[in-house]
Amino acid sequence: MAVTPPTSLATAYYSLLELHWPGKPVENAGVLLADPASGQSDVRLRRDWAEIVSEEDREVFEALEDDLRSKLREFGPDNLLSYFEQSLSLLIRISDREQVEVDDFSRTLGHLYRKFVPARVLPFRTHLPVYSLRAAAGRFGADEEVFEEEWIEAPPDLRLSEDLFVAHVTGDSMAPLISDGSLCVFRRPKAGSRQGKIVLVWLRGTSERGGQVTVKRYRSEKRFDESGSWTHSEIIMEPLNRKYKPWRLEPEEQENLLVIGEFVCVLE
Repeated sequence: MAVTPPTSLATAYYSLLELHWPGKPVENAGVLLADPASGQSDVRLRRDWAEIVSEEDREVFEALEDDLRSKLREFGPDNLLSYFEQSLSLLIRISDREQVEVDDFSRTLGHLYRKFVPARVLPFRTHLPVYSLRAAAGRFGADEEVFEEEWIEAPPDLRLSEDLFVAHVTGDSMAPLISDGSLCVFRRPKAGSRQGKIVLVWLRGTSERGGQVTVKRYRSEKRFDESGSWTHSEIIMEPLNRKYKPWRLEPEEQENLLVIGEFVCVLE
């Protein structure tokens, strides 16, 4: 029987942008990632400049990421690293290139950034709290006193607020959008329709441990009476992975279902 070999991952290159302060230890400022095969390239810099540079230098450093990104578009993946190696200042230098395997470019860049760049935690300005799914159910569903596992830096283009949080999602029922072990951003739910939205839910009382917490797509069917009022005749919690069957909650089960977050995006 013929065996299909595993798909090989693309090999890209990354370099660290380093801060060389006079008289201080070298500190990483960001990551540059380039994949010559696909033509993809991007850079991600720390955002805590207000904490580490003077007020007069702050605007320069805050504009640096956009400037470097424009240079990537101008020079392309074949020449970008050579350009930066020759053109950066004595204060900001670039490390030697290192190879890295890439399955998803954006996730790889985020992983490298979190691994190598020790940015300061600025709660709900640059970072969001991370909870386990069960801790999120306790904090946002039962108002229990629950502490975050850690704070993780969010993508620069994500507008942060105190109703956002991050949770680890296990299992592949929401693949391919959410893979097993993904870190996902959720928003505490607001009033309004949840029809078709991907939600983090707590089904209370379904196990000895106090309930089941899961991520599914929310759908409901309504029953109207003669006055025009309606109730949910059925709530359906749908997986995206077709190998799993949806949950169908009858009216008597629906009071145990609590939506504790609406899916925003996958971090990694």
